[in-house]
Amino acid sequence: MTAAPAQAQAAPTRWPAVAVVVASGVVAALQVGKGAIALPALRAEFGLGLEAAGWIMSVFALLGVVGGIPAGAAVARFGDRRLLALGLAALALGSLAGSIAGSFPLLLGTRVLEGLGFLLVVVAAPALLQRIVAPPDRDLAFGIWSAFMPAGMAIALLLGAALAGWRPFWAVNAALAALFALLVLVAVRAREQVRDNPSWREIGRDAVLTATSRGPLLLACAFGLYSLLYFTLASFLPVLLMDRMGVAVATAGMLSAVAVGANVLGNLAAGLLLGRGAARWLLIGTAVLVMTASGIAIFALTLPPTVVLLLCILFSGVGGLLPATVLGAAGPVAPKPGLAPMTLGLTMQGNNLGQVIGPVVVGGVVDAGGWPAAAVPVAIAGALALAVAVALRPVFRG
Repeated sequence: MTAAPAQAQAAPTRWPAVAVVVASGVVAALQVGKGAIALPALRAEFGLGLEAAGWIMSVFALLGVVGGIPAGAAVARFGDRRLLALGLAALALGSLAGSIAGSFPLLLGTRVLEGLGFLLVVVAAPALLQRIVAPPDRDLAFGIWSAFMPAGMAIALLLGAALAGWRPFWAVNAALAALFALLVLVAVRAREQVRDNPSWREIGRDAVLTATSRGPLLLACAFGLYSLLYFTLASFLPVLLMDRMGVAVATAGMLSAVAVGANVLGNLAAGLLLGRGAARWLLIGTAVLVMTASGIAIFALTLPPTVVLLLCILFSGVGGLLPATVLGAAGPVAPKPGLAPMTLGLTMQGNNLGQVIGPVVVGGVVDAGGWPAAAVPVAIAGALALAVAVALRPVFRG
C-alpha cells in the first residue's frame, strides 16, 4: 500500500506538464489584466462612472474573499486536474459571452463567471503542481508558478491596447482559455487524487480545522498584508506616475507594466533562493521590509521622477519574493495530509481580502490628505507583515 506513493514521489518532474499548468495561470491572469486595460473603453461605451467601472476589476477579488476555502474543498473532492480544466472552461465561456454582451449588467454577469473560473484555476493549479513536481524541484516550480499574476497582468497591459477594441481582446482570451482547458486534459496526465466520497460533514470539519490552524492562518495573513501593500501601489501607479512624472496615459501604462513585470523576477529569485536553503520566514520578512520602506518613500517624500520609478520597480521586484515563498509552503504547513488545497484556498482568501481593502483604504486616505498620507497605512501594514514573518519562523521549522 505504501509503494505507490513512494514511486509517485520518486518520479522525475515532467517540465512540459508544469509549463502547461503555469501557462494556464498566466491565461487566468490575463482575464484580470484585460479588465484594467479596457476600463476607458468600457466607460465610454456603456457610459460608466469610476465606481461602476471598478466592479469589472473588484468582482474577482470579492469572489476570492468568500470562495477560497470552498474552492479548496471542491478541488480536494473532485480532483485538481479536473477543476483546473473546469476553471479554464469557465473563463473561456465567460470571456466569449462578455465579448458579445450588449449591456453593462450582462457584461458584469460574465465577469462573475470568469471570476469563479479564475478562483478554481488559482487554487487547483498549485495543488496539481504539488503532485506532479518532484520534491527537489518544488521550490523552483512554485517560484515559476507564482509569477503567473504579474506576467499575465503585464502581458495584458502591453498587448490589450494593440487590438482594435475591447471585444476582440475578450474573444482572443476566450480562445486561449479554451485551448488550455484542452491542453490540461491532454498534456497533464497525472492520476487524480480525490478522496473517497467524504461527507459534507467531514468536508466541513476539514475546513474548520484549516481555518483555525496556526500555519494556514499565518500564511493567509502574510499573503493578505502583501496584497494590501502591493495592490495599494499597483492600483494607483498609473495615476501616481502621471502626477509625479507628467507623462501621458500610454506612457504611464508602459512604465506601470515594467514595474509590474519586475515582480516576476522576484518570484523566480525566491524559487532559486529556497532551493539553496534560504529560510522562508526571512524571505517574507525581507520582502515586506523593502516594500514598506520603499512604499513610504514613494508616497511621503518629494523625489525626482526617475527615483520614484526606480523605487516602484524595487518595491515590486523584491516584493515578488513573498508569493513564491508563501504558496510553496501551503503543503508543508497544512494541518494534515490532503488539506493542501484548502490551505491554498485560505491563503488566496487572504490574498483577495488584501486586494479589496488596500486600494479602498489608501484611496480614501489620499482623498483626505494627499499622496503623502498613503505612507501611514503602508507603514501599519508593513509592521504587521513583519510580525507575521517572525511568527512564521517556528511554523516553518516545525
